[in-house]
Amino acid sequence: MNSIVTPIQRETLIIIGNGMVGHNCIEQLIERGALARYEVHAFGEERQRAYDRVHLSEYFGGRDAESLAMCEADYYARHGVHAHLGEQVVEIDRERKEVVTSSGRHAYDQLILATGSYPFVPPIPGAEGNSRLVYRTLDDLDEIRAAANARRGVVVGGGLLGLEAANALKSLGLEAHVVEFAPRLMPVQLDDAGGAALKARIEALGVGVHLSRATQEIVAGEEYAYRMNFQDGEYLETDLIVFSAGIRPQDALGRSAGLEIAARGGVAIDNACRTSDPAIFAIGECASWNGSVFGLVAPGYGMARNVAAQLAGETCEPFTGADMSTKLKLLGVDVGSIGDAHGATPGAKSYRFIDEATSSYRRLVVSADGKHVLGAVLVGDNSYYDTLLQYAQNGIKLPQDPSSLILPLSDGAPALGADALPDTATICSCHNVTKGAVCCQVDAGITDLGELKAATKAGTGCGGCSALLKQVFEHELSARGVAVDKSLCEHFAYTRQELYAMVRVEGIISFEELLAKHGRGHVGCDICKPAVGSILASCWNQPITDPLLVPLQDTNDTFMANMQKNGTYSIVPRIAGGEITPDKLIALGAVAKKYDLYTKITGGQRIDLFGAQLHELPDIWGELIAAGFETGHAYGKSLRTVKSCVGSTWCRYGVQDSVNMALVLENRYKGLRSPHKIKFAVSGCTRECAEAQSKDIGVIATEKGWNLYVAGNGGMRPRHAELFATDLDDAALIRTIDRFLMFYVRTADKLQRTSVWRESLEGGLDYLKAVILDDSLGLGDELEAQMQLVVDRYECEWANALKDPEKLKRFRTFVNDGRGDPDIHFVKERDQRRPVRASELHLIPVTEELN
Repeated sequence: MNSIVTPIQRETLIIIGNGMVGHNCIEQLIERGALARYEVHAFGEERQRAYDRVHLSEYFGGRDAESLAMCEADYYARHGVHAHLGEQVVEIDRERKEVVTSSGRHAYDQLILATGSYPFVPPIPGAEGNSRLVYRTLDDLDEIRAAANARRGVVVGGGLLGLEAANALKSLGLEAHVVEFAPRLMPVQLDDAGGAALKARIEALGVGVHLSRATQEIVAGEEYAYRMNFQDGEYLETDLIVFSAGIRPQDALGRSAGLEIAARGGVAIDNACRTSDPAIFAIGECASWNGSVFGLVAPGYGMARNVAAQLAGETCEPFTGADMSTKLKLLGVDVGSIGDAHGATPGAKSYRFIDEATSSYRRLVVSADGKHVLGAVLVGDNSYYDTLLQYAQNGIKLPQDPSSLILPLSDGAPALGADALPDTATICSCHNVTKGAVCCQVDAGITDLGELKAATKAGTGCGGCSALLKQVFEHELSARGVAVDKSLCEHFAYTRQELYAMVRVEGIISFEELLAKHGRGHVGCDICKPAVGSILASCWNQPITDPLLVPLQDTNDTFMANMQKNGTYSIVPRIAGGEITPDKLIALGAVAKKYDLYTKITGGQRIDLFGAQLHELPDIWGELIAAGFETGHAYGKSLRTVKSCVGSTWCRYGVQDSVNMALVLENRYKGLRSPHKIKFAVSGCTRECAEAQSKDIGVIATEKGWNLYVAGNGGMRPRHAELFATDLDDAALIRTIDRFLMFYVRTADKLQRTSVWRESLEGGLDYLKAVILDDSLGLGDELEAQMQLVVDRYECEWANALKDPEKLKRFRTFVNDGRGDPDIHFVKERDQRRPVRASELHLIPVTEELN
């Protein structure tokens, strides 16, 4: 008797809201296999798919909606999630278990509310029309940008989002002011002294701060478009007003559907994040647990995990509130708030450190018995934050002198050893990764930090836990007897950084000399040879074709061309800034046609010529150099390209000549060898057509000069570049890049991209800014001089090789025969010739073998 297998009938799950928390819930459902049980429909009121609101202010720094997106464009479709973007849900019919949108009615079995919050605008007469702007979504930011031809802008609200909004106005070139009803900034997170320190720092940045101000009305201004009349009789005129006076839970759908609403707003939920209707969950800022609404992303992610686990049929920890500790950077100022920051716990005692000279403030709140940390406030220096947070979260006993935790030290707060943390200690709050979870991954065999991040997602949220994560990971490796060996290889018991210093200080110019003085053995290996070859090139920039240096190069550098999988090579001449003359285009076409090369325009604004055999390389390069080209270093760990838009020369939006700056930068750094490849881009305005924020060095034009972004890259581990300096003139931009690149060359590990190097730096971006911008180590002149030496010694490597018959001898397939490789054949594909090995010919369908 045949049995019939009936497929499982999936229920319908609807998620209303496609913000960060709603998207995280979808990710959790996918990871837990819940889509086998549910057909998921996600409704988002905004046109864009979920994007990163934590870094929303970077939208004015050049990042676009796509770069802020939380997932790839095809992510939902790839996993079978039905996304309804730009489609607002207007009603929940609980009786029929349907949601109503502009497109019709959609039935559900389970429903998740993730509608977030909305900005509160005080009912002030005159606060409507063009004067009523808010700071919450990308559309809001577009409206602010459209109105930014103003001279002065005011933000109503001095909380976290208000200060972010003030920073946005300042980045648009406006005179920025903040008006706050309370007597201090960030009244929820900071005490009076902390608020005063923050006010002093922000005023020093040129932002006006107006405290204890209640706006009675907004009327027409005399010198500016509007006048804000305050209750005390004072007034402030402005062209632009942005309201950021707090948020309110977006609970309108829940209210109209008859769900229980908390006294202070928000859809009431229990420990399972269920509402008063068992078929409806609520997560994120629209939800109220025990009368509290949580306005941070980490608690929202915690709710999302809870609900996704239930829907996947897994056991889960109940949601019982969340820690609201925060570590922020507002207008470049460090701000931290931990636990009971105001010392409200009965019997609590406080230690305070106040530095009026630098407007720095630290407060440590301890229990009545002086044994445990209850809370802390930090303004001006967040290097103390991680240690204090672990003391507070894990009940770790305080040292004999608790004040030592906040007193100034040369290297920040006393480090809390990884061994002192319990397994329950949260390392990454964004993704709820504990020390115990890290230990489990180490026990499973992970010995690489990148693999650990991929497996746990730790350090991939806000990134604030990166230093602690690395500390715990390396400690656990050592505790298991896994040596965290920094040796370059068996021949050198030193790091790349240490070898670089030896080469530089001692003037070592050959691998043999370095091996004899500081290494073991006589020949070296495939690890140390290329690494030392790169170091020597970075320091002295001698031609890599010199006999002493050739043995150190890998295949691509040896033949100054990228070997392809079929044994042929690619030709990539430099096209600086993407600018090329018609004559040079014709020359490229003529060479490609003569040698029957496959041609392709790259994403870096160059033209690649593929399919050259080894013996053809000198002839091809001879013709290209005669036409005015030079090597593009596509084969080397060095500067590849400087991508540019057309800038102010042609574009009606351009504010600076991005092409000329791209030419200057590419021609300056084209000879620099580095631990890994480097890519630049220069955009002529904040529309960012050159995609500068995905590059190692990104430059974006402003009305006042150039904004510099550093340490971004695409590839397998994409990372957006970080804003490093603003409104630089040409000379300051080049000086800063000189220092940054040379410091990277000096301190990075072998084959380490700038992005990974930046993430591994203790002290992070602030430390890097101190070294490069403030010259805290006194290295500025030395780094600039090192770069100038590299620039002065630049020589096209192919031009150098073509002048020397001895160097050309290696460009032969056979030692005693000048002919090409007889095993390479060519087939026609998309009207171009492609080379293949003879062994591959039987695999190629519908092609014509060519003579």
